[in-house]
Amino acid sequence: MNDLRLLIASTSTIKGTSYLEYLQKELELHFDGINEIIFVPFARPGGISHDAYTEIAHTFFRKIGVKVRSITTFSNMPEALLSAKGIFTGGGNSFVLLHALYLHDLLSPLKEILRSGAPYLGTSAGANILGPTIMTTNDMPIAYPPSFDALNMVPFQINPHFIDADKNLKHMGETRETRIKEYLKFNHTPVAGIREGSFFKVLNGKIRMGGNNSIRMFPPGEEPYELNAKDDIQYLLTS
Repeated sequence: MNDLRLLIASTSTIKGTSYLEYLQKELELHFDGINEIIFVPFARPGGISHDAYTEIAHTFFRKIGVKVRSITTFSNMPEALLSAKGIFTGGGNSFVLLHALYLHDLLSPLKEILRSGAPYLGTSAGANILGPTIMTTNDMPIAYPPSFDALNMVPFQINPHFIDADKNLKHMGETRETRIKEYLKFNHTPVAGIREGSFFKVLNGKIRMGGNNSIRMFPPGEEPYELNAKDDIQYLLTS
């Protein structure tokens, strides 16, 4: 746990900004001294091509002097991951992403390189896989991974794009909070509902949160509560 260098973000883009712009200062520090990272494009939002998704990532990272290369360009993907200087897994569909990681035998090497201290950025689906499972994703199960088990780099579930109920909407279906509470009726792992523009940073065995929104925490058997940037949240790594 002390070697992990994780940036766990709800989203790549917030309203009124360009791709990853709101995280730029964090990313300059996160990937300081690194000139090339591997991009994992498998989640590919809207079904765009791996190449098109990689180009979006490349357009941002060249601003901070970092080259981006897609994992799909390597003939031996597990070996490429094990030698990566840094990794970015983009958002999209968590089921599609996890299915591809199992298909290409990438879960084990990804765990190994992260535990060795390679800096990792995960947004949306790329953040979701850092928890024990992807069971708290918002995505439709359009692909069928062998298991919901994910990287288990942090001991809590992640729900990216967490949104609060809007009482003015005519929608009468389940809220995000209702769905998470349903999960907790059958499981006992805490869930972090990460609102847009917020993130967790894990570094040197410490965890902090940042961004322009609080994060809603759902502990099993207890009432949910808010996490703010000033809070001491170290206990989350030992839950």
